[in-house]
Amino acid sequence: MTDKKNYPNPELGINDFGNDFIWGVSTAAYQIEGAHAIHDKGESIWDRFVSQKGKVYQEHHGKIACDFYHNYKSDIQLMKAMNIPNFRFSLSWPRLMPKGEGSSSQAGIDFYNRVIDFCLECGITPWVTIYHWDLPQNLEDKGGWTNRKIIGWFENYVRLCAKHFGNRVKHWMVLNEPMVFTGAGHFLGVHAPGRKGLKNFLPAVHHAALCQSAGGRILRSEVTNATIGTTFSCSQITPRSNNKKDALAARKADALLNRLFIEPSLGLGYPKDIKVLQRIEKYQRPEDKKNLIFDFDFIGIQNYTREVVRHSYTTPYLWAKIVKATKRNVQTTLMDWEVYPPSIYAMIAKFNTYENVKKIIITENGSAFEDSLKAGKVHDPQRLSYLKHYLKEVHKAKNDGLKVSGYFAWTFTDNFEWAEGFYPRFGLVYVDFKNQKRIVKSSGKWYRDFLRPLFD
Repeated sequence: MTDKKNYPNPELGINDFGNDFIWGVSTAAYQIEGAHAIHDKGESIWDRFVSQKGKVYQEHHGKIACDFYHNYKSDIQLMKAMNIPNFRFSLSWPRLMPKGEGSSSQAGIDFYNRVIDFCLECGITPWVTIYHWDLPQNLEDKGGWTNRKIIGWFENYVRLCAKHFGNRVKHWMVLNEPMVFTGAGHFLGVHAPGRKGLKNFLPAVHHAALCQSAGGRILRSEVTNATIGTTFSCSQITPRSNNKKDALAARKADALLNRLFIEPSLGLGYPKDIKVLQRIEKYQRPEDKKNLIFDFDFIGIQNYTREVVRHSYTTPYLWAKIVKATKRNVQTTLMDWEVYPPSIYAMIAKFNTYENVKKIIITENGSAFEDSLKAGKVHDPQRLSYLKHYLKEVHKAKNDGLKVSGYFAWTFTDNFEWAEGFYPRFGLVYVDFKNQKRIVKSSGKWYRDFLRPLFD
């Protein structure tokens, strides 16, 4: 990591955030569960994607991952020992519905019932994400997110989740970062299912946006006293210069990366800043504008960094290009993301400008650095510094009267980090993937001590 800017070391206590602020950690099914083919679990698009040579760093895969499937009790007990009161995790669609439609898996239902029940037994509140990127491969074979039928498939899946878990789970998120799974998975092809081009991206965007609201409506009707949200990846976008072309490029990048899914849900339609998005009309029906809208109880924003953008003649459609952090002589993480704490304040402020956003929760924030195990310990001062400085900005936003009501760290344990495999470690807890041993890092110990007053 290069260190080009020194921030003052902030020392905040949990009481500075108020008694009603929500604290937790976030995870995702494919990244931690393993047990990829146990009982009758179906194949997911990530099971298929990792089997293709050259798609993932050093051919890593999530077949075992953190083996949370078998270690959930000890992991949740560790969570309790670390004073973590809220646990955000996702449900695996192919574990619950092996083919994505039709019959469900009793073994899958039983597994999540055990996880939910044990969380509650340990005094930890479950926050459930319906979809975190592991579409059943059987549905992908039928077009997946590019097929309008996915709206019906998704609605049936949400009904199943509500039926079996809604009596105990009261905090829900419909989608995780739809811009990422549509952009990386259906335009760039660097994530599952590996589709490319506008012909895949535009219908996937529209159908995901419709599923986002449809899922919310089903949860509202079938889960008593539910608190319903959805989550968006977002990065502060800064033009490289004051040049008009760079400023326009930044505006377009912001529309694509930060506004594409929130605005339709608020009844504002798709952003008009990018002409090519007008082609999405090809996939729209007259009733869709109304059906895109849902009044979420909260919006989860997931911020890690900012992006600096310049005009580019070689980037079709957007005419904008990200200037890599490594070329800007700034402090970076192992993901080559700039460490820029004000970005989280900027994103909280941006989403506060939407009149109908009721509540904002940071549902992901964290960093990957080169952790090393020495004498049975993991000392990670860079991650600890990152957490403290980003939390300082969250506190500043709250003090300034902006709506922000919670913070979930990404992530609890080191895990399978999609196309980057196991190389980047984001966890507060170190995982030795050779023997599945868990070791709480210095940052995790700090978070534990920070949260302790909740239980005093």
